Amino acid sequence: MVRRILPLTLVVIMCAACHQNPFFQQWDTPYGTAPFSKISEKDYLPAFKEGIRQQKADIEAIISNPEAPTFENTVAAFDRSGALLAKVEGVFFNLSESESTPLMQMIEEEVTPMVTAASDEIMMNEALFKRVKAVYEGGEELTREQQMVVKKLYEGFVRNGVGLDEEGKARFAEINTRLSSLSQRFGQNLLAENNAFKEETGITVSEYPSWMATAQDRAAREKAFKAYSSRCNHGDGHDNNEIVLEIMRLRTEKANLLGFPTSAEYLLDNKMAGNSATVDAFLRPIMDASMRKAREEIADMQEVMDEDVAAGILPEGSKIEPWDWFYYAERVRARKYALDETLTKPYFQIDSVRKGVFYAAEKLYGVRIEEVPEVEVYNPVVKAYKLTDADGSLLGIFYADYFSRPTKRGGAWMNNFRDQYVVDGKETRPVIVNCCNFPPATEEMPSLLTVDEVQTAFHEFGHALHGFLTKCNYASVSGTSVARDFVEMFSQFNENWAFQKEILSAYANDYRTGEPVPEELVSKINNALKFNQGFMTGELCAASILDMKWHELTLEQLSEFTDAASIRSFEERVCKEMGLIDEIIPRYRTTYFNHIFNSGYSAGYYGYLWSEVLDVDAFEKFKEDGLWNPDTALAFRKIFLERGGSEEPMTMFREFRGTDPNPAALLRARGLE
Repeated sequence: MVRRILPLTLVVIMCAACHQNPFFQQWDTPYGTAPFSKISEKDYLPAFKEGIRQQKADIEAIISNPEAPTFENTVAAFDRSGALLAKVEGVFFNLSESESTPLMQMIEEEVTPMVTAASDEIMMNEALFKRVKAVYEGGEELTREQQMVVKKLYEGFVRNGVGLDEEGKARFAEINTRLSSLSQRFGQNLLAENNAFKEETGITVSEYPSWMATAQDRAAREKAFKAYSSRCNHGDGHDNNEIVLEIMRLRTEKANLLGFPTSAEYLLDNKMAGNSATVDAFLRPIMDASMRKAREEIADMQEVMDEDVAAGILPEGSKIEPWDWFYYAERVRARKYALDETLTKPYFQIDSVRKGVFYAAEKLYGVRIEEVPEVEVYNPVVKAYKLTDADGSLLGIFYADYFSRPTKRGGAWMNNFRDQYVVDGKETRPVIVNCCNFPPATEEMPSLLTVDEVQTAFHEFGHALHGFLTKCNYASVSGTSVARDFVEMFSQFNENWAFQKEILSAYANDYRTGEPVPEELVSKINNALKFNQGFMTGELCAASILDMKWHELTLEQLSEFTDAASIRSFEERVCKEMGLIDEIIPRYRTTYFNHIFNSGYSAGYYGYLWSEVLDVDAFEKFKEDGLWNPDTALAFRKIFLERGGSEEPMTMFREFRGTDPNPAALLRARGLE
């Protein structure tokens, strides 16, 4: 691989010498957005190198300041440092996920460890830490936001090894650099396997659930299931087993360097949960309740399968297998609720759903959203929008990148191209993207979404609203810069509005006739939302437990893992101990668990369920006060969305709800009580 990268580097540098790099210029574009057509691959490496150099100079200026350390000359100066680096990172790392060409992947292999090493050098700088510590321990009068900025920065230094001796620091930095490369390789392997899955089965990974729900050919379902559940586990060039083991050993060694027995304890130390025992105790009753429900669901599905046996469609003795679940669950749902995705999809054409997502935000928070064709996009299928507040002030620019393509990684996510912050009284508003993998339109059919995909669109825009409505001064705490087990509260909260009658009436029209969705169908959709929750909650909780069990391993325990077979054996043992029934597998198995090996959710996947307790409990207040009570919506906006990470999560929740969150709210919402 090195032999391939070095010639690329030389070519990039040579080309850059005769080209004016867009990253080195002020972007004279609408709202200062990226001029994508002027940026080419050869611009990234020089921009990264210059950005790193400039940030080093910024840090040196802080350290060499002869004045006593203050919040303004040390912490705020640090928050403002690295403007060019943030500029290029915002573009590159977003496009590396959605426009991942072979050349972009090669550049990513080079710049990722470079950026990691530069960050480590800063976060292990004792002179800088000395100034930060002086502010942290000093008596300077600070706002609450400033206190949180200082706390976060101080803890960041400690958690990044500033207190280690020189040998420890060197090893810590070496581990970080290697981990960044391994995570990037994990993601690239998974992208390749996702594309291979489509070649083998004819469907994309994002289409897998809906295809499995309608595929009558049981052998085809079995083939698709086995291909899906064995991604990156074939012993070939895209196999992730060795990568996983090395990642886990390095993470655990890193935790040990800082005095933590396992990576779970290190990773959870600054989260709401605090430690692995709390997370384990939180997940246990959810798993038990979901499996009780799942067994009831199996009984219902088996009755339908038995009818197929009696009709001669299946052989005698056929039992529900993992590849049967989606198919027979859909048939049970059609019987129980008379609800079929073929009936709902015509009302959920992508442009209509987007209209509904925007309308809900307008109704709740008073924002205005309009398309801005003058803003350049990075792919023709992407659309750009401007968000303004009720008073006409700019909230930010939004890119909607909704459709799957071979260069885009699987799943759905929100990210910032540019953060929100204030410098010298001048505010910079964010630029945010939602990426999804919805089916693109064909010549015969527009893009029509399933009920689950509609919820995904609302989910990701919930993250976006967290970013757009923030009113912080410092980038390090603005928007979604909050604890990992808190951030999903706002995306999941936004899902609650997807199928409210008042919202549906504004967007859910049959794309063929324009007729609004019938009230009877709306009732069926809402009644069916709790259907199949044994399975849905079980696979999510199982993945959360699998994540935790990986990160609760010690180095000694990890030394016993030798190959792919030992990983498979570990998975099987963990699933058995958690009580997962044979008909269900974790939502993500180890070799394709991108959240925990490439997306920052390590020992944190439980955060979806943890945050759901918060979101469901908060939504119950809306139901108590009246769904469209403007005072409740305003309180939610001001207490949560505007503050970002400028206050402790539980403090904000208690201020809004008046009590601690009630875990039983989750079981009630999912129909698992």
